[in-house]
Amino acid sequence: MLISADLVWSRGALRPGLAVETRAGRVAALRPLGADTPDLHLPLLMPGLTDLQVNGGGGVLFNAEPSVAGITAIAAAHRRLGTARILPTVITDTPEVIEAAAAAVIAARAEGLAQIDGIHIEGPHIAPERRGTHDARFIRPLDTRTLAVLARLRAADVPVLLTLAPECCDPALLAQAVGLGVVVSAGHSRADAGQTRAALAAGVGMFTHLYNAMPQMQSRDPGIIAAALLSDAWCGLIADGIHVAPEMLALAMAARPRRDRCFLVSDAMPTVGGPDRFRLYGMDIAVRDGALVNPEGALAGAHVSLLDCVQRLVALTGTAPGRAIAMAGDLPRRAMRLPPLRIARGMAVADLIALDADLRLLPDPVP
Repeated sequence: MLISADLVWSRGALRPGLAVETRAGRVAALRPLGADTPDLHLPLLMPGLTDLQVNGGGGVLFNAEPSVAGITAIAAAHRRLGTARILPTVITDTPEVIEAAAAAVIAARAEGLAQIDGIHIEGPHIAPERRGTHDARFIRPLDTRTLAVLARLRAADVPVLLTLAPECCDPALLAQAVGLGVVVSAGHSRADAGQTRAALAAGVGMFTHLYNAMPQMQSRDPGIIAAALLSDAWCGLIADGIHVAPEMLALAMAARPRRDRCFLVSDAMPTVGGPDRFRLYGMDIAVRDGALVNPEGALAGAHVSLLDCVQRLVALTGTAPGRAIAMAGDLPRRAMRLPPLRIARGMAVADLIALDADLRLLPDPVP
């Protein structure tokens, strides 16, 4: 089958005049269309997106179902919405839940579940004052038990993203995590600018959902956000139009010394591709006016897919579509030291998505 498109994502940009040959569910070639007549023509063809922060989907919360079956259901829900690869995200919980989540990811990858690119452990080593919806009962300093989990994951060649508050961690234990090859991200943190710069020097290379669950910038107290923006580290952003105002998204992107150091995450919860409510820490979490809130009205994750975030970033900030697509595909993969998803010989057709001119998902190009 020969598929052409007005624009194809290739080598980090949207390019015209290309066509994809497919055979037996795989890409056989990416080449110029030339004078050939395609079997199918699309507005936009690209690899599926990569989401580094997926708490749940399809009615399943990873913390509640830390199993291969749970991961499979979450990944399938996001695949239907345009996300080809995810890091299932386990948030602050008991050591047993985090260990079960790690074991599930190891098993899923061993079974060949291609959508799982690793694991994101968000907490429990965070600042209680900046915990957000995370349960204070389970917050604790970085310890040898977590380091054992990280070592087990890395021994199984699982990419790991660990979100913690660096000011709350023993520097020696933090160094051990970095030494294992874990991508350490600062988040749910009350660090000041000096503490943040020290964490960056110690190997912290990312910031989790910038602006959220951290003190805001002040003229005489720049804090973690200003230190993050002025660094070369990676910054994740939730572009749902609820967690961060459009102006602040645009400011973060414009302020970076390196243009390519911001990426998008969904922070998706089970309502994405599922029912409009779920249980977290014994609380009812429900969708209200597009936002996920707990009984006190505080935000509890997001009710968006990553493709929703791409569309909203473009619509709310005027970001060029190519840049927004990169922030949900090539850049998060680079941030996690993962190889890019490229349309090339051997790629599974299931990893391709087709979009219309407004970046809305179309049916799979090859059923």
